[in-house]
Amino acid sequence: MNADADIDVLARWVVWGGFLLGLLLGAVGQSTRFCVRGAIADWAGARRPGRLLAWLLAVAVAAACVQSLIALGAFDASRTLAWSQRLPWLSCAVGGLLFGFGMMLGGGCPQRNLVKTGSGDLRALVTLLVTAVAALMTLRGVFAPWRANTLDAAALALAGPQDLGSLAGRAGGDPGLVRFVAVAALVAIVLGWGWRRRAAIAASHWIGGVAVGMLVAAAFLLTGQLGFVAEHPQTLEPGWVGTQSNRPEGLSFVAPLAHGLDLLTLWTDRGTVATFGVTLGVGVLLGSFASASMRRECRLQGFTDARELALHLAGGLLMGFGGITALGCTLGNGVTGLALLSVGALLATAGIVAGALLAIRLRLHHEGYTGVAQPNSHKHMTPAGIERVASEP
Repeated sequence: MNADADIDVLARWVVWGGFLLGLLLGAVGQSTRFCVRGAIADWAGARRPGRLLAWLLAVAVAAACVQSLIALGAFDASRTLAWSQRLPWLSCAVGGLLFGFGMMLGGGCPQRNLVKTGSGDLRALVTLLVTAVAALMTLRGVFAPWRANTLDAAALALAGPQDLGSLAGRAGGDPGLVRFVAVAALVAIVLGWGWRRRAAIAASHWIGGVAVGMLVAAAFLLTGQLGFVAEHPQTLEPGWVGTQSNRPEGLSFVAPLAHGLDLLTLWTDRGTVATFGVTLGVGVLLGSFASASMRRECRLQGFTDARELALHLAGGLLMGFGGITALGCTLGNGVTGLALLSVGALLATAGIVAGALLAIRLRLHHEGYTGVAQPNSHKHMTPAGIERVASEP
């Protein structure tokens, strides 16, 4: 077997491995209701900690596993997008803000909408299609020049990777020690908070958080270790096969939705092939369908009125633009990027949370909610508007 054939076989392993991880993620997402949008809405509305714990636990578990892989030299994290030496801080912040606002309008982030589509939600399917089109328009379409010439132009050129450990190393600290302390503190805080609130947290939230975190690490083992080629026969340089970016990739869904749309519309183009991110998304869809079918929770749902359709269309548009601009979605930045301790991911995740809270506040204002203080505190209000946002399946 020649070198090119070996590369093709390796790429297929990565691509089919992405499909397998997607199946697992889809089943986990459907059965445990893992949802970052729901986590924010639950906490903002009624201080319900379950899904918030699941999200934070996913970040903590992913960080512990991924940083262990980095320390063991299992993959070169400096080649990931999250560790890029170019920090587009404005794109991360603004893109994250728009994405967070959009995910509240669109019924969830792309990962959650894939899960809901697999369960029969046609609203989620429409949102995904709009997100994919908007992502393509932002990557290389009508939105691309404005993004590149304005938001992306505001960037910092760093002397090395943008993760917290590397930044500390350039300031005279020990990169490995900083990463260890940061991850240890994160794990301790999440576990401690979860233990204190354990009475309000279901077993499914613990399972969902741990499972998603481990899948992030598995993705990097697959794309960063198995897919690594020390000397690519075509470039004679190190490379990573099976991924769209030719880099190690974790879990992310906005750009893969765009690439998936490319694949569907350019199927006969030999240069357009399935990659890890695309098959990951397909796997989530089918894994969710299998889980929903086994649990007898698969049912068709559609829009109730034109206003609901408009909200989902707007949400998909904002997520497509925001996800590409911020270089990731809730899982791409809010789990995978945070696990890598990326500064850009921190900025984007802060923007996502801010955008989501802004959407909730505006929705309450639009519905005329003035607020009724709970005993001894005005911070624990449970308006019907937030309850409806948080009660999505």
